[in-house]
Amino acid sequence: MLTNPLDTDRRLKLNNMIRLEFIKLGGSLITEKDRPGTPRLNVLDRIAAEIAAALREDKTLRLVLGHGSGSFGHYPAQRYGTRSGVHTPEEWLGFAEVWQQAAQLNRLVVEALVSAGMPAIAFPPSASVIAQDGKVASWDLSPIQSALQVSLLPVIYGDVVFDTLRGGTILSTEDLFSHLAPHLHPHRILLAGIESGVWADYPERTQLVSEITPHNLPLVAPGLSGSAATDVTGGMASKVQLSLELVSQNPNQQVLIFSGEQPGYVQRALLGDRLGTLITSDP
Repeated sequence: MLTNPLDTDRRLKLNNMIRLEFIKLGGSLITEKDRPGTPRLNVLDRIAAEIAAALREDKTLRLVLGHGSGSFGHYPAQRYGTRSGVHTPEEWLGFAEVWQQAAQLNRLVVEALVSAGMPAIAFPPSASVIAQDGKVASWDLSPIQSALQVSLLPVIYGDVVFDTLRGGTILSTEDLFSHLAPHLHPHRILLAGIESGVWADYPERTQLVSEITPHNLPLVAPGLSGSAATDVTGGMASKVQLSLELVSQNPNQQVLIFSGEQPGYVQRALLGDRLGTLITSDP
């Protein structure tokens, strides 16, 4: 099943009026990822304030914000193997538990954004996305498009979804961004985590990779690894691979992987500073 097409005239009007960017707040950034169900509320509040400041400074900027589940969703997801498929009664109970945990963190994120003065509104993927073998197969994007038209801040997040082959699965924010990007055409996709970018020698962290393209990936790949904490959606290696696929399909787009731990960095990235690791298609 194909995604409902957006109205072309509305899409072009939106892109002519604004500079749209996607930003993800990584689960490791907004939760204590090795402590189940523990948010980093001070970090959430700080980042929300930085996003609000960037939107005040650049009136042309619009955002779609996504966030990971961190220590809320990943632990039950690993216990029940939810991403691989959901079929038995026990696995469906796990599906519901992952949903509840992801929704609980989403409420905290939206509350922080609203407290900072932003008109944030959540679009839970579990309520609108159908997957096929772990990929988005159907998603009516018109509500998100309408939210952007009236200057609301759409918030999506890594969530459980029903899957025509697997029964159920989990889609990460990167999975969702990969589907949204060809339809909404963001200028950049910003991935804010706890790492300064992509390291050539993780976990030693002495050589930061400034740029990754399909051409230099073989040189970088040996240093990539999964997350140091529980992450059922693949960690850094998966983020890099999905990002390369996205920019290869959409050569005008860029992905920036950077640290949201440093105060001010989220605001700087939103206003155009190049931080961390830039992922682009080959020149």
